[in-house]
Amino acid sequence: MKKVRIANGAGYAGDRLDAGEVLIRDGHIDYLTFECLAERTIGLCQRDKMHDPELGYSRLSEERLRRTLGPAKERGVKIISNLGAANPEAAVRLIKRICREQNITGLRVASVCGDNIFDKVEAYYDHDVLEFEGKLGDIRDRLISGNAYCGIEGIVEALEHGADVVITGRVADPALTLAPLCYEYGWTLARNPVQYGQGILAGHLIECGPQSTGGTFADPPFKAAVDLAHVGFPIVEFDESGAFIITKPEGSGGEVTPDTVKEQILYEIHDPKAYMTPDAIADFGNVHLKQRGKDRVSVTGATSHGRPGQLKANFCYKDSYTCEGGVTYGGSSSLARARIAGDMVVERMKMMDIETEEMRLDYIGYNSLYKDKISRHICGDEMTFPEIRLRVAARMKDYETAVRFSDEFDSMYGSGPFACGGVTMSINEIINVCSVFVERSDINITVNYQEV
Repeated sequence: MKKVRIANGAGYAGDRLDAGEVLIRDGHIDYLTFECLAERTIGLCQRDKMHDPELGYSRLSEERLRRTLGPAKERGVKIISNLGAANPEAAVRLIKRICREQNITGLRVASVCGDNIFDKVEAYYDHDVLEFEGKLGDIRDRLISGNAYCGIEGIVEALEHGADVVITGRVADPALTLAPLCYEYGWTLARNPVQYGQGILAGHLIECGPQSTGGTFADPPFKAAVDLAHVGFPIVEFDESGAFIITKPEGSGGEVTPDTVKEQILYEIHDPKAYMTPDAIADFGNVHLKQRGKDRVSVTGATSHGRPGQLKANFCYKDSYTCEGGVTYGGSSSLARARIAGDMVVERMKMMDIETEEMRLDYIGYNSLYKDKISRHICGDEMTFPEIRLRVAARMKDYETAVRFSDEFDSMYGSGPFACGGVTMSINEIINVCSVFVERSDINITVNYQEV
């Protein structure tokens, strides 16, 4: 049977930059994907685009592409990625510039657009928001982007028209894997529900990069770490029946076992029997895994049952500002002194009339992860700590208040307890995300081509 090997070289915008190079060099692959969009990424990229119309693609895209466009061309590997984020057309222009600089020719580059529905946002003001009680119109003045999760259609069209590199905006993560499979094998949902389910599962297994090959898996002494500095990113090897093997480049770090694969199957899954994607409702309820050799696991049993009638759309909005301050105390009384400083911050906020929507104090090394549920029970209040770092974080509506908070925290140097060091302050604008359901008919996918 015809084999198709698809690898993923990024599980998020900031993932390792050398993974794609290694996969092209050592993975014997046909397709390389980069999954670069978390839920808020497009909002952050849209903010960049507002400052510079030539930006809006995901961060690190330029370096990622500089490392892979040439090797992919030499070995006949097609690249598919949603790194276009808020500006796929600008990402294509970036690719053309890189190709000119590296003397790469003979590539056809496609941009898949249509996920951006922000120009018709008023039509959704009366839609219920999934994440909080209310309508989308309740935050209309703070909205900055709106993008629907699209499926495989635009990617398949691009491949059918000879694209070597396909850049998209918001598509569902598994679509990056399902699309080339449908192109190569001619699968349709009506004729191939099992293969669709398997393709979606494969896309889900590799979308987070090395999480299925040993990343985020180690937990000594229960689960050992296996050379994570050189962890291999995942590859799925398909045949036309829809059966596939998940593996990684030979000689790379990490491991592929039923346990590493199981953990990724369960990652971000609400209902394993009804995993909703734009292309199909996948059913992972009868999946079977079997070790087929070192770092090779076979995956069978997924299927699908139709597809959702609507699409999920993410809308990003300017939510608030956060200010974070930190200061370290050392020595036997470090916890006591950090508590004095924390109480002082709270009191000074009241005295200076600095209003915050919420504020929290963490004593890192004592209770920053579990607050008092574990710390006091295990450690007690009198336990001696060699060092404690006080972290104070607050959320406020406007930047000016955040600045006042930061300035007040800076006074810790001169008026706080004895022997502090490492005072830091930072202010960040928070871009939040909410979701609504939109009609499929609202989405008009277009594919544009550029020759390099």
